[in-house]
Amino acid sequence: MKKYLFICFCSFLSNSVFSQAVDILDIKIGQMILIGMPKAELDEKVLEEVRNGKVGALIFFEKNIPNKPNAFASVKNMTWTYQKAASIPLFICIDQEGGKVNRLKEKYGFPRSITAGALGKYKSLDSVRFYAEATAATLAGLGFNVNFAPVVDLATNKDNPIIAKPERAYSANPDTVAMMAKEVIKMHRKYGVITSLKHFPGHGSSKDDTHLGVADVTNTWSEDELKPYKLLLDSGYVDGVMTSHIVNKNLDPKGYPGTLSKDILDGILRKRLGYNGVVFSDDMQMHAISKNYGLEETIRLAINAGVDVMCFSNNIAGSDERTVDKVHAIIKKLVSTGEIKSERIDESFQRILQLKARMGNRDIASYKAEIAKLQNQIKVQAETPVQTPQPVAPVESTRKKKKSKKN
Repeated sequence: MKKYLFICFCSFLSNSVFSQAVDILDIKIGQMILIGMPKAELDEKVLEEVRNGKVGALIFFEKNIPNKPNAFASVKNMTWTYQKAASIPLFICIDQEGGKVNRLKEKYGFPRSITAGALGKYKSLDSVRFYAEATAATLAGLGFNVNFAPVVDLATNKDNPIIAKPERAYSANPDTVAMMAKEVIKMHRKYGVITSLKHFPGHGSSKDDTHLGVADVTNTWSEDELKPYKLLLDSGYVDGVMTSHIVNKNLDPKGYPGTLSKDILDGILRKRLGYNGVVFSDDMQMHAISKNYGLEETIRLAINAGVDVMCFSNNIAGSDERTVDKVHAIIKKLVSTGEIKSERIDESFQRILQLKARMGNRDIASYKAEIAKLQNQIKVQAETPVQTPQPVAPVESTRKKKKSKKN
């Protein structure tokens, strides 16, 4: 796959469509931009931006899923067409956590899913594996290669409007969170789907929603919120990490949101925890960012902080539209003025290519067979309450068993 990416890159440079002199910096910058699409159909403008190498990643929301009982073929056609147009393979992303954060719903013909909170309450690794495999097989069959999941935030604040109330966290216990997240990652890796832990450095103690404005966790955040990242990094189960827009003045005295903070991303995630992979931003158009920082300032701070792929979803109501050309031009200008070093762009480009080399490419027929099998199993279980599946060992005993085995 790495050799394939290198050939794609060389082909991109020599392609006659890009006539005259191809600016390699343009290509590198394009790989750092992730965008959303406007409708549940192919978008010619997005397709052209993909062909021209202006974007390296796309994200699908529910608005991009055709509203019909069997949307599989339509979604697959979109992902396949975009992917075919790209000279360097695209990250084709989705937030498919399960339960409430669920773009591929049953009404569109996709497998049933449940929340992380429900799985955490029952403490069943078998159930975690079951639903994670159903999700991963579905995503792979549809052409998605990045799932912005699992959530490794801790359910410490029960009134948290963005994490606890939608039941997006497995538990308030970091060991439980890491153990369940690991099983989710295993199932996704089985199908060649990359995962991204979120939301670093921890959103679980917040009282506010960063979609709507600033969420300050200075007085509520704890070191335990880093533990799932540390445990998963130490065991080799981290593909990517997504930032959060929370403010924590104990971690960044200047009060920058996590996504824009060099102290948090470079200082804690990279230097302290030792992570050197791809960092995805949470949506740069969420109001915690877009209502407090200008676009150019946001981009400069994020890249210098350590973000490799910036998400501009155009999916947040009340946010200004961020066009690819505008974002691309700003980054290039910042490099030309020295406000962003070219070496910093090179770092991101290398990390992105290394991660793209790990994306799966199994045959579509094998995915469809797995999906059909899993859908049938889910259909059989659909009327069974989540609280009463087959009994399994409690979380604590499972963890102790694993620990003794390791020793």
